[in-house]
Amino acid sequence: MTDASGCEKKALGDTNGAVDDVKDTEQDVAADPLSKSQKKRLKKKATAERKKQEAEDNAGEGAFAREENGHAAEPPTLQLQQPNGTAKKGKGKGPKQQTDPPSIPVAQLFPQGIFPEGERQSYNNDQRWRETSEEKRELERLEFDTLNEVRQAAEVHRQVRQYIRTIAKPGVRMTDLCERLENCVRQLICENGLEAGIAFPTGCSLNYVAAHWTPNANDQTVLQYNDVMKLDFGTQINGRIIDSAFTVAFDPRYDPLLKAVREATDTGVREAGVDVRLCDIGAAVQEVMESHEVELDGKVYQVKCVRNLNGHSIAPYRIHAGKSVPIVKGGEATRMEEGEYFAIETFGSTGKGYVHEDLETSHYMKNFDVGHVPLRLPRAKALLNVIDRNFGTLAFCKRYLDRLGETKYHMALKNLCDVGIIDPYPPLCDVKSSYVAQFEHTLYLHPTKKEVLSRGVDY
Repeated sequence: MTDASGCEKKALGDTNGAVDDVKDTEQDVAADPLSKSQKKRLKKKATAERKKQEAEDNAGEGAFAREENGHAAEPPTLQLQQPNGTAKKGKGKGPKQQTDPPSIPVAQLFPQGIFPEGERQSYNNDQRWRETSEEKRELERLEFDTLNEVRQAAEVHRQVRQYIRTIAKPGVRMTDLCERLENCVRQLICENGLEAGIAFPTGCSLNYVAAHWTPNANDQTVLQYNDVMKLDFGTQINGRIIDSAFTVAFDPRYDPLLKAVREATDTGVREAGVDVRLCDIGAAVQEVMESHEVELDGKVYQVKCVRNLNGHSIAPYRIHAGKSVPIVKGGEATRMEEGEYFAIETFGSTGKGYVHEDLETSHYMKNFDVGHVPLRLPRAKALLNVIDRNFGTLAFCKRYLDRLGETKYHMALKNLCDVGIIDPYPPLCDVKSSYVAQFEHTLYLHPTKKEVLSRGVDY
């Protein structure tokens, strides 16, 4: 609040100064013995400057505000964010306005083909020199095409999650929720095989289930008022993945839990940077997370980090690229490097803070490093061809196979798992009486600054 107030005072001072300058100009026009035409031109210029300043002031009032308590709020009317961060409606050559519900592909909303940047953050003090280095700035200019693709995927993510908040209400069937979300992604990103589409199945894990749960066929689970749901979904263009998640809870008693996890994720984002040790990020996240408490049914719980879940580096068509970002102290001293993408995600729990595999598996992914493995079952060979053609090394779920018209594939899928070509990812669960929340952002380490690609008005 203090920083916000200081900014408001500075803005007010700048505005008053501009108005004074305009008044001085008008007085000079009146006093100076110039010709009538010269006076008229100067007065017209002064009036134009005053109107321009007023317009800038009015635009500044539209800057988005961040929630303080971590509780999911009703989303505002969709306004597309320009690369410079200012909202603009569909006039002139700027972006068009999205429909409600969203139906216009994001590429059509930005006809010039330049998509909004995420939130830029400076690195820690020992890396601030990068911002003024001509060499680093030139390297950043050369990255534009690749970054523009992933920014398009990020804009799709923002618009889809803003829409999904309007339908993620008590009483909705989880299968319907996931399918509406995924169909929205397909439409806004102009799904095109492996070139553009969904990066992994929609995780909508409830309560004590922390991750990797999505409904299989015929699942009748319905979202309830007392549920804590983690919505984790991804978008990708040419393999560049946006991995971002948030938690939906309707009962205000969960607000402290959501606040703890969101602040912990923001801490991880803030601490991340070139040459930063991953273990230092984990220590900072744990300190923030475990400083929070939540009271449920008359009992006070310290919010615990789920210590065996981590953030991770991301590479093209590879959601887990090799580096893990811990959320507790004592992790590896491996360092982040310039040019890397990371998913910074934290999980806070009222349970043991340790998850195990449980429930029916829905998530699967081809082993990125697997070589040729001979298959004896013709049905397994055919299923592998379907997986290679539609998902490659991106994660998929049984619902996606159903959607492609595949039937009686369970034995073939088991065979692919048994020989190590496909890896199953069962749901990850804490103790059944607990509640787990999650927030996650994807960031990129530019040569000059880091960019939180998935940042939006909601989190």
